[in-house]
Amino acid sequence: MHHGGNIYKYAKELDCKPDEIIDFSSNINCYAPETLIECSSSLVTKYADSNYPELKQTIAANYKTASQNIALYNGATAAIYALLSSLKSKKVTLYAPLYGEYEKAALAAKKNIYKINRIENIDAKVEKKSIVIFVNPATPEGSFYDIEELFLMWKKKKCTIIVDESFIEFENHKSLKNQIDDYKKLYIIQSFTKFYACAGVRIGAVFSHKKNIRSLNTPLWNISSLDAAFLQKRLNDEDFKNKARATHLKQKEELQRLLKESRLFDTIVASEANFILTQSSHASEIFEHLLAHKILVRSCESFDFLDNSWLRFAVKDETAHTKLKEALSAFA
Repeated sequence: MHHGGNIYKYAKELDCKPDEIIDFSSNINCYAPETLIECSSSLVTKYADSNYPELKQTIAANYKTASQNIALYNGATAAIYALLSSLKSKKVTLYAPLYGEYEKAALAAKKNIYKINRIENIDAKVEKKSIVIFVNPATPEGSFYDIEELFLMWKKKKCTIIVDESFIEFENHKSLKNQIDDYKKLYIIQSFTKFYACAGVRIGAVFSHKKNIRSLNTPLWNISSLDAAFLQKRLNDEDFKNKARATHLKQKEELQRLLKESRLFDTIVASEANFILTQSSHASEIFEHLLAHKILVRSCESFDFLDNSWLRFAVKDETAHTKLKEALSAFA
C-alpha cells in the first residue's frame, strides 16, 4: 500500500521543486489559512506536561467527551500501531478497501487477518471476539455508512471495534464517540491533520473508555509542544471550522462537475469526504498525462478490490481545479 502525497518522488522524476506540483493525491483540507502561534522561549526550552492536559481538555470539549477518554499519539498512524499491538485478540477483520496502514499494523502485531469486501458484501459474518476495523467515511471513495446495524452485530459477537473517523468532520456526520462509555470495547481513531489542514503537525488520537486509555501506556512527551500549541489554537477557531466546511462543499461540487464535464471517466463515485474516486479505462494514461502537467493524482491499484483503472482526486482550491480542468481538456 502506497500513501498519497509522495510529491518528493515525483518532483525528482520531473526534475522540479515539490512546490511546483499540484498535489491532488493528498487529501488535506483545501482551506488552510495561516494560524500564528506564540513561540516563546519557554515553549521550546521547557518540558511540556507529558499528559498534555490543556490540549486534551480542548479536544474533549470539541468532541463532547471527557479528557480521560483520550490518548494522544504522534499522528493517527502511530495511534493505529500502538492500539493494535496492545489488543490481545489475534483475529482481525478489515472492512476493505481501507487505509493500508491497518493491515501493516495488524501484521506487525502478528494478527491473523480476514478481509470483508464492504462494497459487495458488507453484511458478511465476523468471528466472535475478533477485532473489527471500519473506516467511516471510507477511503478511498468517501462513502459514509450508517453502521448502526453492523455495530449491533459486532456488539452481539463481543467484538473489539475500531472505527476510524478521520474524515468525519468535513460534512459533520454522526460520530460513534458518544458510545465509548456504553460499549467498553469500542475505540475511535481520529486524525487531526485532514480537516484541520496540518499534515506537518503530527497528532492523532484514540478515543475509548477511560480504563482502556489507562492501559495503552502512551510514551512520555510523544508530541511536540509546537504541534500541541498549533492544534489547540485551530481546534478553538470556530470561524475556521465554519469556513472550512463551506469551502469544502463548494469546492467538492466544483471538482465533481469538472470531472463529469471532462467525459473521461466511466464512473465518478459520490463522496462525503474531501476526495472523489473515479474509474476510467484510460486511467494509466490520464495519470501520466496529468503528471506531465505537474499534477499528481492518486492511483488506487494498491487498495484491496480495486485496480489501476481507479484514480482519486482530492478536493482543492479554485486555482488547482482550473489547472486540472485545462490539463484534462488537453488529454487526447
